[in-house]
Amino acid sequence: MPHLLSKSKYIRGLQCERALWLDIHCPQLAHYPATTLARFRQGRDFERRVKDSFTGGIDISSRLRNRIEQYPLLTARLLSQPGEVTLFEAGFLYDGVLVLADVLHKAADGCVTVYEVKDSTAVSDTFRHDVAIQHYVIAHALPLVVTPDLFNPMPSLQHFYLLHHDAEGNPIQEELTQQAQAQWETIAQRVAHFKQVAQSQEPLLAPSDHCRHPYDCPYISHCQ
Repeated sequence: MPHLLSKSKYIRGLQCERALWLDIHCPQLAHYPATTLARFRQGRDFERRVKDSFTGGIDISSRLRNRIEQYPLLTARLLSQPGEVTLFEAGFLYDGVLVLADVLHKAADGCVTVYEVKDSTAVSDTFRHDVAIQHYVIAHALPLVVTPDLFNPMPSLQHFYLLHHDAEGNPIQEELTQQAQAQWETIAQRVAHFKQVAQSQEPLLAPSDHCRHPYDCPYISHCQ
C-alpha cells in the first residue's frame, strides 16, 4: 500500500493543515532560506557522527537511495534474519504513514531499540511528537512484517530514545517510550484527519502566528 503521510508531513500538519496539503500537492512552492538549509546540513553532520558510533550498521538509504517505497520491504528482510542487526534509516509503513528510523538496533532476543537523533541541546515538543509518530508506526508495523521462527524471536519495540547533546557536544539520550505510547489514540485520530485534509481541497487558512511557530513555514510566501 502506498503511503499518504510521512513523519515530516505529520509534523507539518500539526503546525498547519494548509502547509500539510501543500507539502503533498505543491512541494515545489516551498522556499527554505539559506540559514535553514545550513541548519539542516549541521543536523545531518551530527547525525552522521552518531551513526559512526554504531559499528556494523547497515544503511538502507545507501542501498535504495530515493526508492522510498522499497524501504519497508528491505527493512523487514533484514530484521527477519536471526541475531543482532543495526539499521540506519529503517523504513516502516502502518496506517498509511511511512517513517524512517535514524538508528534501529535489534538484539538477538528480538528486543528493538530505536534512536531519533537531533542536533539540539533541548528537547522540544516537536521532537516529542516526532518520536511519538515513529513509535506508533514502528510498534504496530513490526508484528506485521517480520516472521519469527525458532532461531529468530519476534522483534518487539522495547525502547525509544531521543539522542541529542549538551552545550559541550556530549551526547544525551532521553527515553520517551512510555510518553510516546500514551499518545497512540490521539495519533490515530490525527492521522485519520490528516488523510482527509490531504485528499480534500487546499485549506484556505489565513497567515497568522502559526506560520512562525514552532518553525518558519516554507509556504509563507504562497499563503501571503
